Amino acid sequence: MNIAAVREQISQAHDHEGRTGQLKERLELQLPHLHPSIQLPEQDAQGTLARFVSAYIDQVPELLEAAHDVAREAGIESQIKPVLKIAEAYFLQPPSVMQGHVGLDCLLDEAYLAHRLVEEVNDLYIRHFQQPLIPVDTTVANLIAHQLIGETFANQLDEVVHHSVDEMLDDDSFAAESVEAYRDTLCSPETGAAWKRWPCLSRQLGVELGQPA
Repeated sequence: MNIAAVREQISQAHDHEGRTGQLKERLELQLPHLHPSIQLPEQDAQGTLARFVSAYIDQVPELLEAAHDVAREAGIESQIKPVLKIAEAYFLQPPSVMQGHVGLDCLLDEAYLAHRLVEEVNDLYIRHFQQPLIPVDTTVANLIAHQLIGETFANQLDEVVHHSVDEMLDDDSFAAESVEAYRDTLCSPETGAAWKRWPCLSRQLGVELGQPA
């Protein structure tokens, strides 16, 4: 895992935003057209949205590191590391659908891919183990990011994620002896301790989904 390179790319994107204000301009244009279910404070709506995007992007390295640590401690690194490497590659070698994208606002696309990939892996683990690999729910954050990216392009990115998961994880992935051993450790103190290190994404982002007025 080359998490340092991902962090460096995010740092460069923050510098780019400081010089250009590209994300700020994009969000100002989007604010009047956001889906009514996205709830923002009346004061500083644009600033709240910008902080959401920054936090969503900044969380990716920590997300990948924590997922890798939990997988290693649970004895399932061989199944999960290749999938996490795909999420890392979204940043370091973006899919062709994102060629030419630069800046913090464009890293939202890469961050969405990474978060959605982890969400899909979580869903698989819930299906096989009745518990997630990692106890973090990014569903709401991903839905908000989906809206910000735009329905058409976000759907294309979803297809990239689905293809990646289908290529790397299938029912056979969950038949390995190490996975069976993991099944027995789900309630162990070690697994619980690993999970407690997870940040709660939803508490940090300050944007919510609700019923349209």
